[in-house]
Amino acid sequence: MNNTKNKARVSLVGAGPGDKDLITIAGLRAIQSADVILYDALVNVALLQEATPDAKKIFVGKRAGTRYNTQDEINLLIVQSALNYGHAVRLKGGDPFIFGRGHEELEYIKAFNISTQIIPGISSSISIPLLQEVPLTRRDISQSFWVLTGTTKEEKLSKDIEIAAKTDATLVILMGIKKLKLIQKILLEEGKADLPIMIVQSGSTSAEKKIVTTIKEVVYQAEKHEIGTPGIIVIGEVVRLHPEFVQQKIASTWNL
Repeated sequence: MNNTKNKARVSLVGAGPGDKDLITIAGLRAIQSADVILYDALVNVALLQEATPDAKKIFVGKRAGTRYNTQDEINLLIVQSALNYGHAVRLKGGDPFIFGRGHEELEYIKAFNISTQIIPGISSSISIPLLQEVPLTRRDISQSFWVLTGTTKEEKLSKDIEIAAKTDATLVILMGIKKLKLIQKILLEEGKADLPIMIVQSGSTSAEKKIVTTIKEVVYQAEKHEIGTPGIIVIGEVVRLHPEFVQQKIASTWNL
């Protein structure tokens, strides 16, 4: 079944939050040595240029309005690619084990006794807030943070958000843009209408858009500024440290 002289192996690689320069050195080296690369929709395609000219590139991401590979199909394709070509790189946005189904793929690959390397990636959950100068924790404001999915496997809002909303922790919600009205409703019911919230679309890329507002205004502002997917939602008092909030505070002080 193996049509190549190269031994079958797989690298599960996190590509980072979007900016091609935010991939790790180990991830870059894996791409450069790949015989075949299977990549997602959130991966910056500029990274594919780092591969050798004869490396095969296979898109396995999900895009609206088009048929996409199921997870079972992707799992099989990874194994087939390694057996047929040699070094298969599974390139995933962010970190492969944070809402990336990377561990599901790892278990499947291991069942075929194929050597597998895991290369962590910089998750958007921590890097995008950082790039916006928003710390997820600060000792006098927030002592912890939750990273949550906005959409479960059943396409429903995660019930964990209701639990997290009762705390003073910073909430980081991935894949939650389409559930924004439901998220707003939960926070309003907890009496947090004035809690600051930030949404960043396509963070760290040239297509980046953001809004910094409050829970009570967030749906209006998101629609006004046409915020869409992919995006990350950050909720908590730490968002008040964003430069835009700081400037607003200074301006209001001067007005007094």
